[in-house]
Amino acid sequence: MVKIITDSSTLYTIEEGSKAGIEAIPLCVSIGDWHGRDLQMDMGEFYGQIQAGKIPTSSQPPIGDVLDVYEKYSGQKMINISMADGLSGTYQSALGAREMADNKEDITVFNSRTLCGPHRYMTDQARKMAEEGKSGEEILGWLETAAGKTESFLIPQDFVFLRRGGRLTPVAAAIGGLLKLKPILHLTQDGKKLDKFSVKRTRSSAVGSSRKHVHGKQLGAGHLMYIAHADAPGEADGIKRIFAEAFPELEIQILELSPAFVTQGGPQCVAIQYIERI
Repeated sequence: MVKIITDSSTLYTIEEGSKAGIEAIPLCVSIGDWHGRDLQMDMGEFYGQIQAGKIPTSSQPPIGDVLDVYEKYSGQKMINISMADGLSGTYQSALGAREMADNKEDITVFNSRTLCGPHRYMTDQARKMAEEGKSGEEILGWLETAAGKTESFLIPQDFVFLRRGGRLTPVAAAIGGLLKLKPILHLTQDGKKLDKFSVKRTRSSAVGSSRKHVHGKQLGAGHLMYIAHADAPGEADGIKRIFAEAFPELEIQILELSPAFVTQGGPQCVAIQYIERI
């Protein structure tokens, strides 16, 4: 059976991934005197550190940890479904570990071109396909199709985190200094950068802008939407209600972002993502 490997962009802890039959390798996170792995720090403590003025940083999983997982499943075919290349060094690190592995012919690293909710869905479906006995080629073919049927929008509360992370197109970075405006950012089709989608006066109008855009996509039972947030549960619930009213047959799940992604989007940011079920 093909073994599915991924990273903490799926918002799976190591333990949750293991229970689901997936190897989820966490990214690295540092804040203040704390240095550890994504999803291993209490979120209340993490936000408290930010409020105290500490600046968090994140990086890809250590290449040695990735190599250990590859060696653990020596003799099996493996697909490592990585978060989007360009938003992190995770994809390149996974490729580097593959080149170092004795069993590299058995390993395929797939660039999901997305993150968080859609990345989680792609990983779950790949795992189900593997359990059904599908071949690596069949799973990779499905992943390639799925990667082209998703969109992600981000509404940041504090643009400082995004500017510092350097994951913006020049146009998107330029709007970061605008006062009293709420930008909504769109993940580029190749998954490498966040670009300007719209600029509104309020966050509610920014949400409305994304809702209007996806209205033309005819979202329904054949799609899955995720509202991912950084310590903004009330905001996420409100956005869910807006989209649920507009698309009554659409399944909408709420996820809490991990420290690695709060590091990039900042506290109170909200992501709106959907993927087509295929």
